[in-house]
Amino acid sequence: AQSVTQLDRQVPVFEEAPVLLRCNYSSSSVSVYLFWYVQYPNQGLQLLLKYLSGPTLVKGINGFEAEFKKSETSFHLRKPSAHISDTAEYFCAVSDTVPETAEELNTNLLRC
Repeated sequence: AQSVTQLDRQVPVFEEAPVLLRCNYSSSSVSVYLFWYVQYPNQGLQLLLKYLSGPTLVKGINGFEAEFKKSETSFHLRKPSAHISDTAEYFCAVSDTVPETAEELNTNLLRC
């Protein structure tokens, strides 16, 4: 079994200031796959970035990045210079299998 905990309910966004959204996970699996999604107002979920394997620092779209820290069981999302247009809902997700398609991951995320 696996789960995620997003530690920040609301984070103020200031133009050109750094922003950090914290995500901790738990998993009983050896392999862990982590994802960040964004949902802008009146839009569907959009994959922002994902960690499957390899380098622990993951670059995403729109200048976002996240670092997988296995020892801390964390996958915090950050952006060095945020913009008001980044105002949205952000969702962290964990899986013990790699989804074959984006649609499969969306389904799994919505079931959580």
